[in-house]
Amino acid sequence: MTALLPRSAVALTLGLLVLPITFGVLGTLLPAFGYLPALGGHDLNLQPFRDLAATPGLPTAAVLSVATSLAATLISLGITLIFVSSYAGTPTLSRLQHLLSPLLAVPHAAAAFGLAFLIAPSGFFIRLVAPLFGIDRPPDILIPHDPMGLTMIAGLVIKETPFLFLVTLAALPQVELATARRLAASFGYGRVAGFVYLLWPSLYRQIRFAVYAVIAYSSSVVDVALILGPNLPGTLATRLVQWMNDPDLSVRFLASAGAVLQLGVTLAGLLLWLMLERVAAVLLRASRDRGWRFVRDQLLRRASILVVGLIGGAVFAGLAILAIWSVAGLWQFPDILPQSFTPRSWMSALPRIGDPLVTTLVTGLASTLLAILLTVGCLEREIQTGRRVSQKALLMLYLPLIVPQITFVFGLQLLFIGSGGGDYRLTALVLVHLVFVLPYVFLSLADPWRALDRRYEIIATALGRSRLSVLVSIRLPMLIRPILTALALGFAVSVGQYLPTLLIGEGRLSTITTEAVALASGNNRRVIGVYALLQTILPFLAFVLFALIPAALHRNRRDMRV
Repeated sequence: MTALLPRSAVALTLGLLVLPITFGVLGTLLPAFGYLPALGGHDLNLQPFRDLAATPGLPTAAVLSVATSLAATLISLGITLIFVSSYAGTPTLSRLQHLLSPLLAVPHAAAAFGLAFLIAPSGFFIRLVAPLFGIDRPPDILIPHDPMGLTMIAGLVIKETPFLFLVTLAALPQVELATARRLAASFGYGRVAGFVYLLWPSLYRQIRFAVYAVIAYSSSVVDVALILGPNLPGTLATRLVQWMNDPDLSVRFLASAGAVLQLGVTLAGLLLWLMLERVAAVLLRASRDRGWRFVRDQLLRRASILVVGLIGGAVFAGLAILAIWSVAGLWQFPDILPQSFTPRSWMSALPRIGDPLVTTLVTGLASTLLAILLTVGCLEREIQTGRRVSQKALLMLYLPLIVPQITFVFGLQLLFIGSGGGDYRLTALVLVHLVFVLPYVFLSLADPWRALDRRYEIIATALGRSRLSVLVSIRLPMLIRPILTALALGFAVSVGQYLPTLLIGEGRLSTITTEAVALASGNNRRVIGVYALLQTILPFLAFVLFALIPAALHRNRRDMRV
């Protein structure tokens, strides 16, 4: 019986990862080729793709999606590489890790709103320099929503750099850092060059799925594109959301064809990245074989720590501006601070927050708890069999992060509507969130689970305890801190889900995130500040609460700390 439960967890986990994507893609492909009997489409044809090809501005939107995703990924990975190679194994890296780790809890939409409030023509940065240059009115320049998507790239970089940084740190113990440092220094190589030549190829192989996930997400992101991206034309994903929400149901055929195109756009981005990998590998070998040592890299190293500090500072400064706007009274340009503070925005928003807040909490907690149960079952099965997750299984784990959300969630929405499952909308929303929460929970919990000394279990088993008893009384209590950390991370991921909630909820179920992004088209910064700040507070409270619980449970065992 104890062996059956982990085996069932493995099968159920794979099913929850693969089946929704498979059926979702199928539910998108059929209407894309004209087959949707509920809307009168009984024959397969190419008319939706003809209508899509006739849509004005579509090539620009597709190119914009690919360009912004590749640029954001390249910049984020470059910053991560230079910083880690400069300061790996130093106290500076440890201190910056504590600064960047909380940024994972900040949803993309909240970070994008904070950046917009900082750099907008009437934003805080312009207000700071206005007295120096005699500026008495906001300059007539387009910063958020610029046609080249530069602001959108910046918004993605400040969120994806901490993610890639922490993924790289998790893989860093797998390489011989100290040995490589000494070897490179003995041959006169600079700190960055030695790291790149000796360690980066093997390190990149361990994080490349995470890099692909960043490309896929950036090429199909909706909330950040609505807040910071271009408008005319917007990215392909924002055009698709408009078609999917069109009151004319016949537009669903066009939206399905567009969702297939989005899959092609993401695949094109991934293929271009693979080509960049090949080019980078050739350049790396050529540079290494010619003995280029790059000894004088102090300026580059100092620039990397400055950029990382700016990224962390921009996010926290943006959150501070959101907090100020949420309680601001009259705040005219170019005043640096409001003339008065008032809780009026919070008081007016509170009556409308109730239902979205309950949906956010229920969906986040339910999907994360299910993800924890499935992850524990899979890892326990791994311990029983002695075999680690294979590369194929790891690819399945990253599948929901690599396949564009809009491609398969739209198909799931059509299948959900066609099945008449309106009475189980909340259950469907929890399961869809679970698809995206599960990979993060597994990746967060896997390494601490495997690192636990198995001699504790061997002793307990020798004393006659069953595997279930060992799991409940030994492994789970000893791993309570990483389990709660994974729980907090999964909850943060669920809170930040915009597109799945928008499509599966169909407007009948809304969360704090969908409400916040819906306000992006308005100009009421005070209300936006309330919702965006609340969207950030929820994950932070989860991390704080789940950090305090282990401290309270182990308060009488502090002298046993190793």
